[in-house]
Amino acid sequence: MKQFLIIAFLFITALSFSQKEEEDLKVGLVLSGGGAKGLAHIGALKVIEEAGVRIDYIGGTSMGAIIGALYASGYSATQLDSIFQETNFSSLIQDEIPRSAKTFYEKNESEKYAFVLPFDNFKISFPSGLSKGQNVYNLISKLTSHVSDISDFSKLPIPFFCIATDVEKGEEVILNRGYLPRAVLASGALPSLFSPVVINDKVLIDGGVVNNYPVNEVRAKGMDVIIGIDVQDSLKSRDKLKSAFDVLVQINNYRTIEDMIPKRGETDIYIHPNINNFSVVSFNEGKEIVKSGVIAAQEFKTKLDSVARAQKVKKKKEVKFQDRDSIFIKEVRIEGNEKYTRSYVLGKLKLRIPDKVSFKDFSEGINNLSATGNFQDINYRFFQDEENHNTLLLQLRESSSSLMLRFAAHYDHLFSTAGLVNITRKRLLTNNDIASLDLIIGDNLRYNFEYYIDKGFYWSVGFNSKYHFFETDVPLNFIDPDLDNEISLPINKLSIKYSDFTNQLYFQTLFKRSFVFGIGAEHKYLRYLSETIGTDNNNMPRTVFESTNYYSSYGFLKYDTYDNSFFPKSGAYFSGDLHWYLFTHGRNVNFKPFSIAKAKLGYAHKLFKTVSAHITTEGGFKLSGSETTTLDFALGGYGFKEMNNIIPLLGYDAIALRGNTYLKSTITFDYEIFKKNHLNIGANIANVGDNLFDNAQWIDGIDHTGIFAGYGLETVFGPMEIKYSYSPELNESEWYVALGYRF
Repeated sequence: MKQFLIIAFLFITALSFSQKEEEDLKVGLVLSGGGAKGLAHIGALKVIEEAGVRIDYIGGTSMGAIIGALYASGYSATQLDSIFQETNFSSLIQDEIPRSAKTFYEKNESEKYAFVLPFDNFKISFPSGLSKGQNVYNLISKLTSHVSDISDFSKLPIPFFCIATDVEKGEEVILNRGYLPRAVLASGALPSLFSPVVINDKVLIDGGVVNNYPVNEVRAKGMDVIIGIDVQDSLKSRDKLKSAFDVLVQINNYRTIEDMIPKRGETDIYIHPNINNFSVVSFNEGKEIVKSGVIAAQEFKTKLDSVARAQKVKKKKEVKFQDRDSIFIKEVRIEGNEKYTRSYVLGKLKLRIPDKVSFKDFSEGINNLSATGNFQDINYRFFQDEENHNTLLLQLRESSSSLMLRFAAHYDHLFSTAGLVNITRKRLLTNNDIASLDLIIGDNLRYNFEYYIDKGFYWSVGFNSKYHFFETDVPLNFIDPDLDNEISLPINKLSIKYSDFTNQLYFQTLFKRSFVFGIGAEHKYLRYLSETIGTDNNNMPRTVFESTNYYSSYGFLKYDTYDNSFFPKSGAYFSGDLHWYLFTHGRNVNFKPFSIAKAKLGYAHKLFKTVSAHITTEGGFKLSGSETTTLDFALGGYGFKEMNNIIPLLGYDAIALRGNTYLKSTITFDYEIFKKNHLNIGANIANVGDNLFDNAQWIDGIDHTGIFAGYGLETVFGPMEIKYSYSPELNESEWYVALGYRF
C-alpha cells in the first residue's frame, strides 16, 4: 500500500509539472527570520542541494536575509555550515573589539568606565541598540567581497532580495539594490539589539516587524514552485518568558503567527524545523539547530527529487571567491566626515596608504573607529582595478551626541572605596578633541582631567591634570631617608597622608601601527606627612616629610598587544619612561637635577585552551640627585592604579619597600575554569634598594619574594579579584581584594 501511494504521488506530481518542463521550472526560496534558529536554514539547504534542486530566486528576512545573501552570492550549504561553526556569535553580536586592535586612548577609556550614557542637553538618554552591528557588517563584507561590484541583487549568482522595515512609516521596504552587506544588516537590525540602519535616507530596522516570510514577493518574481523554510517562533507560555527581550519577541509574534496562516498555503514545499527548544540567541547550539533543519527537510525528500527532475539541467556558473587574507589599499576616499578630519579617521583605522593590510587588521580598525562613538554609521566598500589594487570608499554618518556621563566603582587596600562620575565632552574647542573630567569620591577624594586633540598618525596633543590622595601605614624604615638621623622613634609603623597634584602637557604619535611615542613637560606637587609624630612650624601635631613642586621634561614609548589587560592570554607589552627633573620650588632646598628611568616588558601565551602563562619583568633607576629621595620607587600591595613610582608587589603591604633602584619579575599561570572565571597561581621576586647597579646588589641574590594564588571574575564593573600571598622572607601572609576597574 505504501509503495502504491508513493507511485501515485510521483505520477500526480509529474503531471502537474509536465506543462512546465519545456519552459523549465523556476523555483523560489523563502527564508524567514528567527535569529539563531535561522541556522536551521543551512541544514535544510543541504538536503535541497542533495536533491539537485536549482534555486532561481531567494527572498529572506533578518537571519534568513543573511543566509540567503551568502547562498545567493555562491556559497554552498556545506560552506555556510563551516563558516558559521567557526564564528563567535557572542563577539559578533556585541561588537566586541579585540583589545589589541584599539589605539592606546581607546584602551585606557574602555578599561575605566562600567557604564556610559548619552547626556546631550544635560538629559540622560539610552542608545538605540546594544550593538551597531559593525562586526556583522565586517563579516558579510569579507564573505561577499567577490560580488562587491554588483549593485543590482538580481545580477548575483542567484537573484536575491531582502525585507526591511521603515521605522518612521511602519512600512515594508524591499531591498534589491545597493551594497549587499548594508542591505543584509538593515534586514537583521532587531530592535533593542541592533541600532537602526540608514539607507537612501530611510531609517530601517528588522524586516520581521512587517514581513518575516516574503512568500508573495518571491512568487511575484515569476516563480513556479516556492520552497519555504520557516523558523519563526510559536507563542511561549509564561514560564518561558524570562526576560524583557522574550516579551518583546512574543509581542511581535502575535502578528507573524497570524500572517503565516495564509502564507503557508502559498508555499508549495513548507519546511518547518522543530526549533521549540531553541531561542533567537541560542547560537551556542548551532550544530543542533542545523541538524533540525536537515531532519525537517528530509521529510520532503521525495517532493524535492520530483522538483529537481522537472527542472532543466543547467551548468552552474562558477563563482570565484577571493580567497585571500590581505588587501592592498592604494587610495582611501572618505565621505560624510564634517567634524572629524581625514587624519583622525585614518589614525583610528591605523591605515597609512598605500598599504597592504590583512582583513583582520582592517576589520579591527573599522571596529576601533566605531568604538569611538563618534560615528552612527560606518559604511565601506572596495573597488578593485586591473592591478588588484583597491580604492576604499568610506561613507560615514557622524553621531550628533557630544556629551556623555560615565560611571565606575572600585576598591583596593591603598585607595579604599571609590566611586567615579565622569563627564565627557567631544568637540569642545575644535574638531577631533575630547575633554574628560573624573570626579572620584569615597574614602579618598581625587580627580582626573584630560584634554586630548587626536590627529591619528600625526602629532596629537594632550593636557592632563590630576590629584591623588591616600592614607596608609608604612614601616618606619620607609621614611628613614626623610628623617633627621638623630631622631629615634619607639614604633615600627606610622600612618602617612600622601597627596600628589600633577599637570602634564604632552605630544604623542603612532608609528608602526602598534607603537606610541611621546614627549612632554610636567609639573608635580608632591606632599606627604604624618600626624603620628612631631609638631610642625605652625605648632600643628604633624611632621611634613615632603612639600615640593617638581618641574620636569619626559619621554615615553609604549607597545601593547595584550588581548586582556587584567587576564592576558596572548600578546606582548612594553612601556618605557624617562623623566628629567630640572628644578623645584618648596621644601626640597637641596635639590640638584636628576633623571629617573623605568621600563616594563611583558609577554602572555596560551599554553592550552583554558590555561595561559603571563611573564613580566621591569625595573627602574635614578641617575644623580641623591639629595632627593621622595620620588624613589616604592613597592608593595596589589590592585591599585599605579602612580608616580608606586608599584605593586605581592607578599608585602602597599609601599612597604623603598629605594632609588628596583628590579622585579612576575610569572602567573591562569586557568579559566569557565568563561570569565579565572584561577591563578604565581610568584613575584624583586630587589629594591639604593644604587643597586653600583655595587652589584642587583645580581647577588633575591631579597624579596612573594608567592600567590587567587580567583578573578570579569564583570561589566571590571575585574573582581581576591588573592592570597605569602612572603618567605617575612614569614607572613597577605590577603588582597581588588574590585572594579582601576582609576
